[in-house]
Amino acid sequence: MRNAVLATLALTVTTVATVAGSSPAAAYDYPYCLQGRTIGIPGDCSYSSYGQCMASASGRGLYCNVNPRFAYGQQRRMRVYRDY
Repeated sequence: MRNAVLATLALTVTTVATVAGSSPAAAYDYPYCLQGRTIGIPGDCSYSSYGQCMASASGRGLYCNVNPRFAYGQQRRMRVYRDY
């Protein structure tokens, strides 16, 4: 009985340490997106060069375009002043 409790405790501690230690992957917007009828817009935006994108689009009836999130970036917000 004692061994079962210790095994359960060890498994719980290991699970908590694994979940607490993992961090989400960083999102990165690449400059080119593969687009087409079957993929949609913005499409598959995982290409760092136009040549990579065009090589992937070759023979598939797809095309490459600039990633709108990369082109326009994150818009800056205006600072809001409060009335006190």
